[in-house]
Amino acid sequence: MEKEMTMIEEKYRHVADFSCNGIEGIRRTGIRVVEMRDRYVKTLMPIQGNVNHVGIMYAGSLFALGEMMGGALFGAAFDYLKYLPVAKEVSIRYRRPAMTDVTLVAEISEEDVARITAVLEEKGKADIPLDLELKDAQGEVVAIVHGVWQGRKIPDGFEVPWGKA
Repeated sequence: MEKEMTMIEEKYRHVADFSCNGIEGIRRTGIRVVEMRDRYVKTLMPIQGNVNHVGIMYAGSLFALGEMMGGALFGAAFDYLKYLPVAKEVSIRYRRPAMTDVTLVAEISEEDVARITAVLEEKGKADIPLDLELKDAQGEVVAIVHGVWQGRKIPDGFEVPWGKA
């Protein structure tokens, strides 16, 4: 397996670390953030440690990769000391067996961030829909995830688990 270089902007290092290590179930999969910059995240799920009983990537690992992306992208796009993300709805469609590491790229436009932030400010919460393609090492789509994550204002006194920036 070729070692993938990581390109994480310094201001997002703690977001990337929390995305991969802040939740025990995610940490155990070995998911890595390999690139993170303003409104953009690329993650990798290694095949090693995520193989099922028939020698392909475990379906739950693919789901975990898709589900965690909502939070990772949120951290690269919104003020994570003022708002927090929660998964509202996530579904996956498996298209073909994954027999290599799997990558996932997600990004959100400045305009969408501005629009969603305005709703967050006005209503205290806002939906963030994402459609994501999980790809194998050959660039073939192995699964499609549709999800709706909800950004919410952090209540006064709530200690965010990712700490201060």
